[in-house]
Amino acid sequence: MPDFSPVDYAVPAFVVLVLAEMIWARRRARHAYETRDTAVSLAFGLGSTVAGALTGGLILALLFLAYDIRLTTIGWAWWAWPLCFVLDDLAYYYFHRSAHRIRWFWASHVNHHSSQHYNLSTALRQSWTGFIAMSFVFRLPLALAGFHPTMIIFCGALNLIYQFWIHTEAVRRMPRWFEAVMNTPSHHRVHHATNPIYLDRNFAGTFIIWDRMFGTFERESDVEQPRYGIVRQLGSFNLIWAVLHEWIGMARDVYAAPWRHKLSYLWREPGWSHDGSRKSSAVIRQEWLAQQEAPIEIHDKDGEGSP
Repeated sequence: MPDFSPVDYAVPAFVVLVLAEMIWARRRARHAYETRDTAVSLAFGLGSTVAGALTGGLILALLFLAYDIRLTTIGWAWWAWPLCFVLDDLAYYYFHRSAHRIRWFWASHVNHHSSQHYNLSTALRQSWTGFIAMSFVFRLPLALAGFHPTMIIFCGALNLIYQFWIHTEAVRRMPRWFEAVMNTPSHHRVHHATNPIYLDRNFAGTFIIWDRMFGTFERESDVEQPRYGIVRQLGSFNLIWAVLHEWIGMARDVYAAPWRHKLSYLWREPGWSHDGSRKSSAVIRQEWLAQQEAPIEIHDKDGEGSP
């Protein structure tokens, strides 16, 4: 039974890869890094490590509580490891999709999307408030199904390590067979983009097959270059504001909303408003798609239009 986190051993490789990408960016893509933005990303990574150390024991205890009432015992057979990894990745897909569709989860997950740059340091923008958002609940079914909590945590760490390298513009495309099955930099650039066509697409952690199966896949276009960040950009490099801005905004909306709409500001999609004054990403995407399908009006010499 493993008694360590593989993330601990991956950190030196993360540092080396970030430095290598910085060297690449100086020659090939100077826009990829911005000093203040990178500093915020590094601070996010440090803070999330501290938050994980403070709450990791509680999450493990909750997994053991679920494991105590498990339906069966899967044990430590060799086949249990890849099965746990695949099912954990499916659980991550549903967490990730929910984190973009439910504002309570988004208040924590938005931290990861807050940079307008896309580089390996962006991968370090992990939430400090994941425990408060209760994102761990998506892994409880694995413990109920009989996977040991230590195995679940270990597989989740491997998933996190895999996702580090896909936060880059240095890799354009992987081989077609790899792009068909695995999450890649191209697929994940789509996920981080704010272009209407790319909004709320490609929620995969390791396997892009989930997005293909459940209708949330979008291929990166050769003509639609991704623009990164969030629909309403932060406009600030203040670390505390970056961490808490959505929690603060959500609290303000709940306070100001009529009683019958207060809970909706917690559980409806980000951008939803009871008076229609704002738009969710789904609405923005749908309106954009409708515009693309609208007939183009052609004017003749007399000024009369025809579709």
